Amino acid sequence: MSESRIHELRKLIQYYRDAYYQEDQSLISDYEYDLLERELRDLESQFGTSAQSPTVSVGGRASEVFAPVKHQTPMMSLDNAFSLEEFEAWAQRAGGGPFLCEPKIDGLALSITYENGVLVKAATRGDGETGEDVTQNVLTISGVPHVLSGTGHPSLIEIRGEVYFPLKAFEKLNADLVAAGKPPFANPRNSASGSLRQKDPAVTASRPLRMLVHGFGSFEGIRAQSEVYQLLSSWGLPTTTQFKVVADAKEAFGFIQELSSKRHDLEHEIDGVVVKVDELARQRELGATSRAPRWAIAYKYPPEQVNTKLLDIKVSIGRTGRATPFAVLAPVKVAGSEVEFATLHNQDQVRAKGILIGDVVVLRKAGDVIPEILGPVVALRSGDEREFVMPTNCPECNAPLAPAQEGDVDLRCPNAESCPAQLRERIAYIGSRAALDIEALGYVSATALTQPLEPAQPPIRSEADLFDLSLEKLLPIRAFVLDPDTGLAKHDADGNPKIVDFFRKKDGTPAEVALKLLANLEEAKSRELWKILTSLSIRHVGPVAARSLCNQFGSIEKILEASESELSAVEGVGPTLARSIKDWYAEPWHKNIIERWKLAGVQLEIPGFEGPVSQDGVFSGMTIVVTGTMQSMSREDAEAKIISLGGKASSSVSKKTSFVVAGPGAGSKLAKAEELGVEVIDEQTFIARAGL
Repeated sequence: MSESRIHELRKLIQYYRDAYYQEDQSLISDYEYDLLERELRDLESQFGTSAQSPTVSVGGRASEVFAPVKHQTPMMSLDNAFSLEEFEAWAQRAGGGPFLCEPKIDGLALSITYENGVLVKAATRGDGETGEDVTQNVLTISGVPHVLSGTGHPSLIEIRGEVYFPLKAFEKLNADLVAAGKPPFANPRNSASGSLRQKDPAVTASRPLRMLVHGFGSFEGIRAQSEVYQLLSSWGLPTTTQFKVVADAKEAFGFIQELSSKRHDLEHEIDGVVVKVDELARQRELGATSRAPRWAIAYKYPPEQVNTKLLDIKVSIGRTGRATPFAVLAPVKVAGSEVEFATLHNQDQVRAKGILIGDVVVLRKAGDVIPEILGPVVALRSGDEREFVMPTNCPECNAPLAPAQEGDVDLRCPNAESCPAQLRERIAYIGSRAALDIEALGYVSATALTQPLEPAQPPIRSEADLFDLSLEKLLPIRAFVLDPDTGLAKHDADGNPKIVDFFRKKDGTPAEVALKLLANLEEAKSRELWKILTSLSIRHVGPVAARSLCNQFGSIEKILEASESELSAVEGVGPTLARSIKDWYAEPWHKNIIERWKLAGVQLEIPGFEGPVSQDGVFSGMTIVVTGTMQSMSREDAEAKIISLGGKASSSVSKKTSFVVAGPGAGSKLAKAEELGVEVIDEQTFIARAGL
């Protein structure tokens, strides 16, 4: 059995290697591949290895498309650690620090040879001994010098580094490929490899590849790895600024954790941290195995990219009627949680990603970010896959879907009053922190209140019913438990939908959630006026505009009865938003919400209002963007604080942005701020400026 499994693993690993290194296809995720290699090594440690085993070789085989290049010094792979215990065991074997820590770029390993300072050869890693000649292609990469600057470079040297594809450019490349009818790349690493390994260097030149170098095959006169970056940089070579020298394993693990929190701020993918013994003399003493140095290790982060099956694409309806396709996936664990669904935004994005129902897809879940499908693994298609067709009717009320206005990409359900999906989403939004912050009114509660199982009748048929809830209306309710991302029923281990008596205990007495909901609703009646306006789900009316309107008019009724010109004149409103408010109030059932809430005691005006309220404060006149994850408060709380201090909380970065508050996971907005030279501060600096 063991011999059979060893043979199977060797064959499987070689198959995946060939696809990865020669065809630029990731047929399985890096994490799954690492587990296969680990299993094979464990078995070989018990039953013996072979000279032909992939565990004693590096990378793949050189393609016959390119001329072979023999490396002066072998390009080795790295052993991996997946836990603190494994990392500490390696550090002890290595004899302790100091260590150099640096990001492990998920790119294509490359060796560049310079003779008398002139670039004469560039080669992929290949099998570690012999790579592929990609010199002409590398000459097209921006930032790679054709002639070294500075002084002190030897007559012959091999520089080692990683070629990568910037993340924003990767998204654009895939969209262009799909538009041209070509298969997209599954991930940035494959796009880097595929772009570099082109027969025609002009194709490589058309793609914005970048490179970061991290060392060289051999060179005398350097005492420590940390001196390498300073030397390489002085020669005009692109080097990372993210490395750090630490004293011991504890500090190294601190760097690993710190980089993990900001890995999504980088312009390239990383899948871990490389830790090296800093002293080159000790590196030589420790030596290497047949495939990896003993003086370095790659600490791998938990996988944020995995491969899984796209079972179906369905459509959900949001609170403003927007129809959003979402992927139904074979359940897979990624970034510490199990994922079954991923949003696809609209039908154009489905097309742009080039995915078909039935594909094996690459799924990414970066930290707290919503799961995202990067693209298909085209090589695994069987021919049974099918295209997604956007439905013409709402999946919940059957109303015809259509753009809200000419030119809109999104389709919407126009049946705002009767569509059960829209009502469910609007009620859940009212309970959210962005609106009235009703703790007991989450998505599942909203579902139970609007779509209970028979024979119970829904106590909420529109928002007008919300503040009239009572125990008598709540206790009979039984409901499916739905997934908040998709609106689909959750199932138990046997595949049956989960059903709960939501608001009562088994003995028939009120459950805590029922009592809490009624108490929360009573408290919500006196929320700040701008929160009440926001909770009405008037299209385009978010917290910033709601605050301005309430400070100008002082009551909901005055806002709704104002003319379009009066509304448009308010700071941050404008004609589009003004028209949206008037259209909303023209609906009789919307007027009924206002009348019923007023009768229920909801405070629809600012007490003692005597005229427009000044928005003076430390952020007066400033436009501020909050992005990423906040630690001491929610992003909504931070934006509310900006507004309360006279500022404008914007959702987009421009030259007019005063500054950006960036937390972990900040992405395109942070990049845009850096591109425009807009000030970027962290959460603690924001708290200090706000005087919190």
